[in-house]
Amino acid sequence: MNYWLVKTEPETYGWDDLNKLGQDMWDGVRNYQARNHLNEMKQGDLVLFYHSGKAREVVGIAEVVRESYPDPTTDDNRWVVVDIIPKEALKKSVPLKLIKETDMLQNMKLIKQSRLSVMPVEKEEFDKILELSTH
Repeated sequence: MNYWLVKTEPETYGWDDLNKLGQDMWDGVRNYQARNHLNEMKQGDLVLFYHSGKAREVVGIAEVVRESYPDPTTDDNRWVVVDIIPKEALKKSVPLKLIKETDMLQNMKLIKQSRLSVMPVEKEEFDKILELSTH
């Protein structure tokens, strides 16, 4: 199993939207590196759901339920989507400020490549985020 983080502006599409739908495609990615990460996602992988913009916090865990396929929102066949479902909301959101202050998370791509919308997460980082959400 692999671990990922996806970023979205909650005003446009947030955790509540995914929960209302129950399952949705992660579309609109137009960055080659992020697209490559979507192509690497496998069914059953877990995804940290991050609200960007003003919120800047991890709010939930989603799961990949369908591997990459052509993005139906464009005719350009370079772009792909995956389908995800909400697994659980975090007990307490984990703000970016806390992530940056946590020593073992200093190498997270969220910090190192902050503009990327889809990124891998190490299992230890994933577990630490979950631990931070319970304090």
